Amino acid sequence: MSEPNKKVPRRIAQAVLNSLKGGVVPRIGLPYIAVGRKSEIEALLHDVDIVSEGGASFRFIVGRYGSGKSFLIQTIRNYVMDRGFIVADADLSPERRLQGTHGQGLATYRELIGNLSTKTKPEGGALTLVLDRWISTVQTEAARETGFTPGDPGLIKAVDQKIYAVTSQVSELVHGFEFASLLSRYYHAYIDGDDDLKMKVVRWFRGEYALKREAKEELGINIIITDDDWYDYLKLFALFFRLAGYSGMMIMIDELVNLYKIPNSITRQYNYEKLLTMYNDTLQGKAKYLGILMGATPQAMEDKRRGVYSYEALSSRLAEGKFSRPGARDLLAPVIRLEPLTPEEMLVLCEKLSDMHADLYGYERKIETGRLADFIKLEYGRIGADQHITPREVIRDFIELLDLMYQHPDLDMAALLQSEEFSYAKSDAVSDETDQNYAEFTI
Repeated sequence: MSEPNKKVPRRIAQAVLNSLKGGVVPRIGLPYIAVGRKSEIEALLHDVDIVSEGGASFRFIVGRYGSGKSFLIQTIRNYVMDRGFIVADADLSPERRLQGTHGQGLATYRELIGNLSTKTKPEGGALTLVLDRWISTVQTEAARETGFTPGDPGLIKAVDQKIYAVTSQVSELVHGFEFASLLSRYYHAYIDGDDDLKMKVVRWFRGEYALKREAKEELGINIIITDDDWYDYLKLFALFFRLAGYSGMMIMIDELVNLYKIPNSITRQYNYEKLLTMYNDTLQGKAKYLGILMGATPQAMEDKRRGVYSYEALSSRLAEGKFSRPGARDLLAPVIRLEPLTPEEMLVLCEKLSDMHADLYGYERKIETGRLADFIKLEYGRIGADQHITPREVIRDFIELLDLMYQHPDLDMAALLQSEEFSYAKSDAVSDETDQNYAEFTI
């Protein structure tokens, strides 16, 4: 997954360093800085293979803030787009949940559909592109198979048959008849050059019709996507995308902690019930060509009073088994718990960032590996670092260090590392054993 010794384009280097310094995961350039997580990535890529063969998967990625949850999810996102998947991602918030009395579930659906991404349109908003590409592909295939030219009635009939073959398969699922009818309406609007009708269909697919009466008047469909049934339409989209020539659909929902934060216990339970429905669907084969990844903190999962495990049906399905333990986690289980990156892995990451920073600003890298090891040792030597330090904290500190040394060439790294600002939290009680562990990679 990584790209060692490969020069990073300047615009990507700028985006990566700015994002990391700001504490957020970059959308691009992840392969250049990927370290560790090899086992987790392999487990998730196995799921991707199953989804592309018509299966479904559901995984929780669990780790503390800054531990690399979002980084891992984003890494998988980029990989599956390269594999021909369509990706939809969203972060939960007080306004976006799985279920709600004021349309919070529908808001999550709208966010997911708005963020639909493909390899050629990775920034989102790909729904119209996908629909138009599907129709264009069907026309091309029909022309090749029949020998008819555009405008020939025989070609129009052949395309109609191919479109019907797709819509008829979709119509067999729950709400599939209406979904298939709208696909057909979009196709005919495309053929007739009716952009107004096309946008009305897209608006319906995005869940933007609030009243059934309005949808009936404009589209002849007496149904709209609601807070209760939005997930059913994601399953329909997953099947349609496959029939339209894509590998499948991956849904990535982060910040599950916002369900844990819901103050009303009944509302919280309704959200966990929706989560259970989605989980059961994927495991029982009721969904096809659909993968779901959700990011959560340990507290949001394991708190028996408010977390996911407070819902007994989920707790019994997701709780860790008796034999899994730190250092030997079961990565085939529904919940993947992220282990902290080792100091050695952080050293490799800092070397990558140091090279990237030097290339971006056009100077010769001055920080030797030994100095990098000193920096890592200092970070991991802070009180409680073994339990609380995260890659986000280390990376932000390191990029700040690189920026300072670039802007002030007279600054000495050793002096900076010994300054109060960098060593204020260093433990005076770092054990000899800890020092011994660092000696293995200190040069």
